[in-house]
Amino acid sequence: MLKPLLALALFVLASGPAHACGADTDCMIGERTYRIKMPEGHDGITPVGAIVHAHGYRGTAAGVMRNRGLSRMAAELGIAIIAPKSAGNDWVIPGAPRKTGTDGAAEFAYFNALVEDAARRFPIDTSRLMASGFSAGGMMVWNLACNRGDMFAAFAPVAGTFWQPVPGTCKTAPVNLIHIHGTTDRVVPLEGRPIADTAQGSVTEAVKMLAEAGGYRGAVTSQAGALNCTRQSNAEGKILEVCLHPGGHSIRADWLHRAWREFEAIGAL
Repeated sequence: MLKPLLALALFVLASGPAHACGADTDCMIGERTYRIKMPEGHDGITPVGAIVHAHGYRGTAAGVMRNRGLSRMAAELGIAIIAPKSAGNDWVIPGAPRKTGTDGAAEFAYFNALVEDAARRFPIDTSRLMASGFSAGGMMVWNLACNRGDMFAAFAPVAGTFWQPVPGTCKTAPVNLIHIHGTTDRVVPLEGRPIADTAQGSVTEAVKMLAEAGGYRGAVTSQAGALNCTRQSNAEGKILEVCLHPGGHSIRADWLHRAWREFEAIGAL
């Protein structure tokens, strides 16, 4: 009798870590993965909000987890950081290089599954989710805002919007969105540039489309450090804001910190 019990105990001990996941270990969803970092000292019970941050071209979820600025920012806000991972080097979204004809359905399904899986494994408050991303990750976020706007309470893309052609309208407008971009960005210029067999979209065109689709009006300007921001709002109280800085192709954790606080201030998060 002791041998079967010992064998069972060894099996449990051996199998436990294989099923665990977090900041240093992939969480599996079928053939796709993601990583997650809960707030330091979290009790494992209390629901917390989260930033779902999409990496740039050739980036990884592990790389997002190693970003100390993002980790400090999340700790200050008392929220989780969730890092999705593209299936290859890039996100398979409409207009992406060498992805002719894709409608992004596989990526949208993946993000649906990611949110569901993270909320099942961890105490994540799915009513307090902000999608953010840098460069190609920012392009992924714009596509989520346009096609899965009800999945997240807010969106904060950085240095990336749609590939061409920019959609004529959005399926799920209006949303809360703050776009951040450098005026001297040469990798993803504000008005885009040709890449391989396609071209990057225009931020101006994307914002105009979303403003019309979501009924945003007015233009209130403000300064937040290096960010020069112009905000529009609609009858529902949702905001569409563009924040420009004089730098190039870059991201700062404090920009996402500000975005979270601004969305909190209007009751979105």
